Amino acid sequence: MNSGLAVRLKITLDDVTPQVMWRVEVPLSIRLDRLHLVMQAAMGWENYHLWEFRVQGVGFGPPDPDDGFPGPLNAAKATLRLVLEDTGAKTLKYLYDFGDGWEHTVKVERILDATPGLDLPILIAAHGACPPEDVGGPPGYDEFRAAVADPKHERHEEMLEWRGPDFSADDPDLDRINADLATLAKRWARKPTARRSAKR
Repeated sequence: MNSGLAVRLKITLDDVTPQVMWRVEVPLSIRLDRLHLVMQAAMGWENYHLWEFRVQGVGFGPPDPDDGFPGPLNAAKATLRLVLEDTGAKTLKYLYDFGDGWEHTVKVERILDATPGLDLPILIAAHGACPPEDVGGPPGYDEFRAAVADPKHERHEEMLEWRGPDFSADDPDLDRINADLATLAKRWARKPTARRSAKR
């Protein structure tokens, strides 16, 4: 997806140690529901919890017409460009899994010309591994890391069985992130319109 202008975003997962951070480039015209999918791809999560972007007190997320309460504005009808222009904001908050309470700070670092022929989104840099989904938010992640690191911890075997022994808090798994973002870029790339053959 390449629409002339791109935006470089620095995304930081709040309240976790060690730091978890990504830099990605996305089209400035990206819809917020698609930016949510970029976030999920960067994190490697499963996209089955509620989520919301917050910009200066205004929420954007998936609408729920059945709950009877006013919810967030429809993220599928809001583009990053218009939200930034309307609010003047340079920073957004992204909340995922309201039970675990994962909060991310999304900072606009720069707006630039998109590279011709390069489909977005793309990963620029990553630091630190995303915590396992459903680990219990930042406090649960602290306990998880302590349990995995200490064979004498009462939950050591439980956590290894749940997540496996290969988790490294320092490894962002760049191959997986790049592959997942490439899948999104391919899905969103504009398809050339087929020429209609003239009727004879």
